[in-house]
Formats: sequence, C-alpha cells, structure tokens
Amino acid sequence: MKLYFSPGACSLAPHVVLNETGLPFTLVKADLKAHKLEDGSDFYPITSKGQVPLLELDSGERLSEGPAIVQYLADQVPAKNLAPANGTMARYRVQEWLNFVTSELHKGIGGLFNPAMPEDGKVVIRARAAAKLKWVDERLEGKQYLMGDAFTIADPYLFTITNWTGHTGIDISGLKHLGAFQARMAARPTVQAALRAEGLLK
Repeated sequence: MKLYFSPGACSLAPHVVLNETGLPFTLVKADLKAHKLEDGSDFYPITSKGQVPLLELDSGERLSEGPAIVQYLADQVPAKNLAPANGTMARYRVQEWLNFVTSELHKGIGGLFNPAMPEDGKVVIRARAAAKLKWVDERLEGKQYLMGDAFTIADPYLFTITNWTGHTGIDISGLKHLGAFQARMAARPTVQAALRAEGLLK
C-alpha cells in the first residue's frame, strides 16, 4: 500500500493507524500548495481532489477521506481491535467520533490555515472550536481514549486535529483531560514513528 501524505496534515491520522496495523506500506509526500509530488510530478492525476490522505491499495485502487481510510485499515487486521466489529453499537460510536472530528473540528480549525480568511472570521472560528474542544474535554474525563480504556482509530484523528491548535491560536491549556490525552497519544511508539517519518519529531 501507499499513503500519500503531507507532514502534519490530516493524513497523519491514517499514518498512525497504518503503523498500528503492522501492515507494509510506503509513504509518498505531496506538496499541497504546488500540488506536486516529491519527484516533481503532478498530484492531480493521482487524485482529482488534490488532497491528502489518499491510500493506494496493492490492486491500484485508491481510497480517499481519512475516516473511510482508517476504517478500511482497521478491518484488514480485526485481531488488532483498532475498531469494534461492524454492526455493533460500539462501531457506530467510533463512527460518531470520526464524524464529529471531521465536521466539527477538522473543517473549522483547518479554515484558520487559509491566508485569505479575514481576522474577524478567525475570531469566530476560534471561539467555536474552543467550545467544541471543551465539550470533548468533558467527554474524556475518566477515560484514556475516546472510547474508554481502548485505543481506536478515532484517537489519532482527534490527536492530529488538536495538534493544530498551537498553530492556529486556539488555547487548550486549561483543558486538562484533553491535555492528558494528547500526552498519552504523543507517547505511543506508533505516533512517534509517524511524527519522525514526517519530519515532525527528531
């Protein structure tokens, strides 16, 4: 398999999940501003969306959208328990978290990286994101991970997006449960390996 990624982007989540699976894969770095790959070739013929993450299977088939990719990966190695079994309420709870992170956090916080976003718009986005993150912090009380004591595919996605807060002016220093979650995730060997491979950790 190949994972097309950009350092620190939302592709970090499936990168961590790939490390958790133990499945063989290669990384292909994409420049999202120039829409070029490291060899200088155009990224658009690979995916017309021009976005990461993109997972290319050994068959040549390609899958986009992080929440779909991480569920696909979890289902390749059911013994790893990266996601509950399909059809169970626990699986729908994981999907609930994936959808919340993608719609309420990812798209909101991600908008702060847009240089065309006016400052008054950023103020609104920051306030909304801070309120959503406070809600997440409350859900994490007494838990190691989003689903309780068990790590799932939803956790790397939350970790990745909340890592953006420091770059976008969102203060989460008072959210102790979220802070503990972030530290716990950062200590996982699979997370450290992904960060190191993306040049984000020395």
